Amino acid sequence: MGDKKEKKVLVYNSDAPIEEQVVSLLKGLKKTITTAESITGGMISAAITSVEGASECFKVGYVSYSNKAKRKLLSVKKELLRKEGAVSSSVAKEMAIGAMMESEADLAVAVTGNAGPTALEAKEIGLVYIAVCAGGKTKVEEYHFTGNRKEIREQCCNTALVMVRNYLLEKMT
Repeated sequence: MGDKKEKKVLVYNSDAPIEEQVVSLLKGLKKTITTAESITGGMISAAITSVEGASECFKVGYVSYSNKAKRKLLSVKKELLRKEGAVSSSVAKEMAIGAMMESEADLAVAVTGNAGPTALEAKEIGLVYIAVCAGGKTKVEEYHFTGNRKEIREQCCNTALVMVRNYLLEKMT
């Protein structure tokens, strides 16, 4: 006769726009989020905060477009930026960890990549790294988006929000 741990049942509208799903899940779980954005320049933060009630779960958004900002705001190591470049899995991971540590949020999402129109750091246009950090673990995924600069940035924003939603559904429920 042990105590059974009750699994939380979350109700959210899976047909709603992705940012509404994320905010609904965060609020339902009583969790907070922060963003660390390079390639998207604040689009993820804007999407989240466009949802009514986001102030209950959104801590802060860091737009760290320059390497200096990545170092100063998010504690990304200078040597790492020099060695691997801003568009790398390791930098995305450090951005997410740094944002979470600075903001004391429950979860952080970070994005870095190359939206074009020219190759950055000799890395292909459309190459993007998205990191989600929570519960002492960080997951980084690599993507290769296509389209123009605007389309690549929009795909990155949407995919980052999908990663957050999926994390919340898989890990926190």
